[in-house]
Amino acid sequence: MLVHVLLYEIGDKNEGIHSIELNGKTIVLMFENKDDAERYCGLLEAQDFPKPTIEAIEESEIDSFCKEAGYESRFVEKGFIPKSEEDRLLIAPPEKNLDFNLLDEHINDRSNQVNELNNNQLDTIRNQLENLL
Repeated sequence: MLVHVLLYEIGDKNEGIHSIELNGKTIVLMFENKDDAERYCGLLEAQDFPKPTIEAIEESEIDSFCKEAGYESRFVEKGFIPKSEEDRLLIAPPEKNLDFNLLDEHINDRSNQVNELNNNQLDTIRNQLENLL
């Protein structure tokens, strides 16, 4: 099944996927509905985030990527209604960004984790993303 994810700097060496931190875990959002993904992008822009690109990717590919990177994925179904404060973060980004010092530490930690991934796995993911263009 195709899901919609938010990507940054597609094709660049700094290419990335939008994620949120939730209870100490990195969560990648997978939107069933493109309109929901677009609305989320608009909310990010309103908070001065760079504008991500919405890409439709197979859910299994995102799940595999997340598993290899030590992330979790969350499926946001069409018409999703939050039942908790945690659920609310699946349809609206947090009001505050990470502190820049914490963000730098987080990026360094994640970079080390990603660097540990097998280069063939990264090449496969990159090729799959490039094929979407």
